[in-house]
Amino acid sequence: MLINITSIPISKRLLISVTALLLSGCSQKITSVNDTVRVAIKGTADIHKSTNTIAALPYASTYVRIDNQSQLFMVLALAESATGETVTTPSSKTSPPLLKWLASDHGMLVTQSGRIVKTVNLAAGNLSTTTSKTVDPLTLGLHLATTPTTWQRHIDWQPGYHNGYQLDSQFVFNQPEVLTINGKSVPVLRFSENVTVKQLDRHYSNTFWIEQRTGKVVKSQQYIAPDLPSVEMTILKPFG
Repeated sequence: MLINITSIPISKRLLISVTALLLSGCSQKITSVNDTVRVAIKGTADIHKSTNTIAALPYASTYVRIDNQSQLFMVLALAESATGETVTTPSSKTSPPLLKWLASDHGMLVTQSGRIVKTVNLAAGNLSTTTSKTVDPLTLGLHLATTPTTWQRHIDWQPGYHNGYQLDSQFVFNQPEVLTINGKSVPVLRFSENVTVKQLDRHYSNTFWIEQRTGKVVKSQQYIAPDLPSVEMTILKPFG
């Protein structure tokens, strides 16, 4: 069956082109575009890409693990401004882009300054909205002495009608570490984000590893929402 590629949305065309590139050297016979995407991104076991493969891709990329499931390799499908315009370079310090990481089953993680702010089509449930009147300390840089160590935001999530729940965060510095990411040693500072949801009398903790020099999040372990899975992300090739 012939596919009219012009009828496919740009973000999907980008995903297809990336996965085709990833598999260009693979000897396994791929019978359809769906098979290509499934093998390249979803897989049945932990996926590991070589340093050369990651460097050769013209797209930002990340490893993702949801709870204890297999490690995924995902690429950046789209970067948008707060007004929905496509961007090609990082925006200002207080207005970072929304990065959309797309999976084969149309599941999506949306991050901003390393924080997951929205998810789409995840099996266990989804974070639909994140809002705050103040700038996320992750955006300002946790490595700076001037950055606030407390933050408040409101989230909506599903399943159910969980709307407008207030989350209070306290950021705590843990220790310096050295991570090995994509074959390179990366000096980082590890921070815990202790989150309280007073309406549910719930407490949980997220972890962020930020690059010592720039303050950018290079790895994180964060819960999507109360009672929803945790997501581990390791940025292999950053946007911009």
